[in-house]
Order: sequence, then structure tokens, then C-alpha cells
Amino acid sequence: MIVGIVAISKNGAIGKDGALPWHYPADLKYFKETTTGNTVVMGSTTWRSIGRPLPDRRNVVFTNSKNLVVPEGVIIANDRLDVLKLDTEPWKDIYIIGGAKTYEAFRDLIEKWLVTEIPIDVPDADTFFDLSLLDGFEVRDALEFDDGMTIKSMLPPID
Repeated sequence: MIVGIVAISKNGAIGKDGALPWHYPADLKYFKETTTGNTVVMGSTTWRSIGRPLPDRRNVVFTNSKNLVVPEGVIIANDRLDVLKLDTEPWKDIYIIGGAKTYEAFRDLIEKWLVTEIPIDVPDADTFFDLSLLDGFEVRDALEFDDGMTIKSMLPPID
């Protein structure tokens, strides 16, 4: 399954200066627990913001750059087909983890969304999530946290 996973502020922000503009430990824990044992696909800006391969996951950097240098074991994918051709064993699912251009590139392939709603505005953010990516999906489950954060699992409607 191809899953989009994103944390979005109240004003739609997902990034500022190439990084997450907040720190919510519960969100980071959820992200780690959810993506461990799977493939994570990220754009080069997200890759640079993380700064290292995420442990216990197959790390794929989705980029047009021919000059990006990554450590051994990290895969560079220059187009969607490179990602789709990856052997799924022993990895389970493919998680699209950002940024905005990578979510857009996989728009029509994402089968499920995991959306963390961050309960703040980020007025000086420079990267925003295109909410139209969630069109055709509906909330099936939600986890609410004491700090106001909510994580929603979204799937296409049941016919």
C-alpha cells in the first residue's frame, strides 16, 4: 500500500526554512512507530532536513538531481516508476513523507492518508500542504492527544 503521511498546522503549513516548524514528541513517536519496517520516500529538501537515513526503514530520496550524494543503502529515485519497481520484500508499505512536491508527484497513487493536525498556526512558514490532495478521502479513525494534536486515518469512501 502507498500511504501519505503528513503533519499540518492549522494554517496548512508543513515546513519553514527546510524543517518542521514545531516539535511534538507524540507526533514524532507516532511517525517512527508507523513507518518503521517500511519504505519511506522523501524529496531532497526533506532528506536534507532529516540529515541521515531513518533507521529500520528503507530510505528513498525522490529527486531530479543527478548530483545528490547519499550514504550507502539510501536509494535515489528519479521518477515514480523507480519507486514502484522497488522490491517490496521485506518492507511492507511505501510511505510518502514529504515534502510538498513529493506529495504532489504521488497524488494519484496514494491509497491512504495519515494526517496529523498540529494545533498551531505558523505565520512565517514557507511550505504548505495542498489540501486538495485529500479530496476523495474520508476520515475513518482519529486519535486525539492532550496537547490538541489529532491524527486522522483517511481512506477513500466505501462504495
